[in-house]
Amino acid sequence: MFELPSIWNLVISTIVFFMAAKYLHRILEDYGLPKGMVRGALVFSLASLVSWGSGEMVDWSQDKISGSHSTIEASDGVSQLLKLVDQKQSVRQN
Repeated sequence: MFELPSIWNLVISTIVFFMAAKYLHRILEDYGLPKGMVRGALVFSLASLVSWGSGEMVDWSQDKISGSHSTIEASDGVSQLLKLVDQKQSVRQN
């Protein structure tokens, strides 16, 4: 089931993305790959993969430390929110 990432996931993966992009840019510059869309797309895609992986490791370690949180709680909150929205819409129609 889809689950929103944690704040730590977002923070760490953003930092890792920029670090990986800078490192990959420097590596590809040393290899002699000319500046352009190919190098930019390669840096972006590889930095995105590294960033995603680091975010997944953050979530995995957080689950190991604090235990797996139940997705039933999240769906219960969504159902309560939908009921509240439905009630407000029925009040507006009357």
